[in-house]
Formats: sequence, C-alpha cells, structure tokens
Amino acid sequence: QVQLVESGGGLVQPGGSLTLSCAASGIIFSNYRVGWYRQAPGKQRELVAQIHPAAFRDYADVVKGRFTISRDNAKNTVNLQMNSLKPEDTAVYFCSAVQLGRSPYWGQGTQVTVSS
Repeated sequence: QVQLVESGGGLVQPGGSLTLSCAASGIIFSNYRVGWYRQAPGKQRELVAQIHPAAFRDYADVVKGRFTISRDNAKNTVNLQMNSLKPEDTAVYFCSAVQLGRSPYWGQGTQVTVSS
C-alpha cells in the first residue's frame, strides 16, 4: 500500500522559513515525478514545485527564488524549503507522486499559515 505523509507545516511570521517533508512508503520517490501543490481557501490546487526522476526541478513563478525542492534518496523523502514566506503562501500543502500514464498518489496535506 502506498502512503505519502507530509510534515513540517505550521504558523510562521512573514519573512520566515519552513521546511516541509514528504515521506513515502510503498514506492521509491526517485522513480516518480514528485510535486508539492498547495490549495488556499476558495482557490484551486496549484503546483508549487516538482522534481523529476533525473532530479530536474520546476517551480511556479510565484515561488522562484524563495522555495527549493529536494529529494533525499536514502530517506525516500522530498522536502520543500520555503524562505521569505508571504501571507499569500498560506495554504494546505500537498505532496504528490506520479509516473507517466498512471494516477497520482497524494498525501493528506499539511497546513502552512503565514501571519503576524
């Protein structure tokens, strides 16, 4: 059974930093395209960053230069380092893993709140 578990969310002041982690069981992350998505209240889920099996990285324009996605193959985790956080980064952040032609796996999400 595949399970993705996100952690690391919380409350942080504007300008602060958080690191989210997604741990997988049942799959090997290095064989998947793994992405971090977020969904704010009343808005659609959007892609924040993703890392490909060959370690290429893509970022949404709104987080470029502030967020960094990385993969730890030994721990089978994918992390999202978030710096210079803004109130508009407030959302539930989800981890997803997908292979071409297959349905994605999703985690349950972790809340990130940026507020003073």
